[in-house]
Amino acid sequence: MIYREAGLYRSTYAADMAIFPLPLDRIAVGVVVVAAAGVIPFVASGYLLKGLLIPTLAYALAAIGLNILTGYAGQLSLGHAAFMAVGAYGAVIAYGRYGWPLLASFLVGGLAAAAVGAVVGLPSLRIKGFYLAVTTLAVQYIVEWGITHVRWIGGGVYATIDVPDLALLGVPLDTGPRKYLLCLATVVVLTVFAKNLVRTRVGRAWMAIRDRDVAAEIMGIGLLRYKMLAFVVSSFYAGVAGALISFCFYQAANIEEYTLTISIRVLGMIIIGGMGSILGSYLGAAFVVLLPIAISNAMVAVGRVSGGLVATDVRANAELVIFGGLILFFLIVEPLGLARLWKTLKDYLRLWPFPY
Repeated sequence: MIYREAGLYRSTYAADMAIFPLPLDRIAVGVVVVAAAGVIPFVASGYLLKGLLIPTLAYALAAIGLNILTGYAGQLSLGHAAFMAVGAYGAVIAYGRYGWPLLASFLVGGLAAAAVGAVVGLPSLRIKGFYLAVTTLAVQYIVEWGITHVRWIGGGVYATIDVPDLALLGVPLDTGPRKYLLCLATVVVLTVFAKNLVRTRVGRAWMAIRDRDVAAEIMGIGLLRYKMLAFVVSSFYAGVAGALISFCFYQAANIEEYTLTISIRVLGMIIIGGMGSILGSYLGAAFVVLLPIAISNAMVAVGRVSGGLVATDVRANAELVIFGGLILFFLIVEPLGLARLWKTLKDYLRLWPFPY
């Protein structure tokens, strides 16, 4: 009975449009932030921090970027990992070769990815839908080829650049908790910015373009300007996410970690989590990161129970089959993903025990 709007009187527009209108929502968010920043780093194991939480945060940031482009602006992209790769290599080169500060290196990586995104966004005024998706797919292969063959960037079959020891303002980031806090702070700041951005005039313009671009143009919305802005912001987020993954997870920039498979995986995150939802980016990232672990443990159990009756190749490819099946399931049954299911549950609690 405490999750109610009864007795809450809002006298200003700002109060009515608050991101968290109910006190319980604000309390819950505060508890989550305090637990994430003040409890988890001190009680979680190294595997939980580096193996699960850090990649979840980094991929959530990448999913937010793709959600801005696809979920809010309606521009389909199949090359999101290419922007992550540009950001990763840009940040590693700035930090390792030129000795830039850590946060400045992240900014360099994000801006490098944003520059590539601006170039990719130029054709978006003339092409859309399937043709735009193919264009971004071509960018994926071009970036992979460039990183592999341009000697100044990576140059080599594996194109791997190791990340030096991390330090922020003279403080070494040599432990899992410190790297986790770096990722958490970066992701939280960019999440708050994205959440507010999509509620501004820019966000409303993106949604108008997504719903009906011709009508949006008739209303005076500049299609090229806002589409390019969506590509730039999305690519910046992807670049910073790629830098976080390279610095805090792999400790190296390797093009094999930013292939087309990763682009499809990030796209699956926003489909499962919910397109047009910042929360859905987190839910989808957590789901996709945890899914392989759950499937692996399940296949091990199946192998033991069946006594080897289930073929090894079936167990090895079960993750891909289940992942693809989940994407189809959410596209057909609940296109707005886990975020919509969460909102439905919250709406039910706000009305309970009344039906409406």
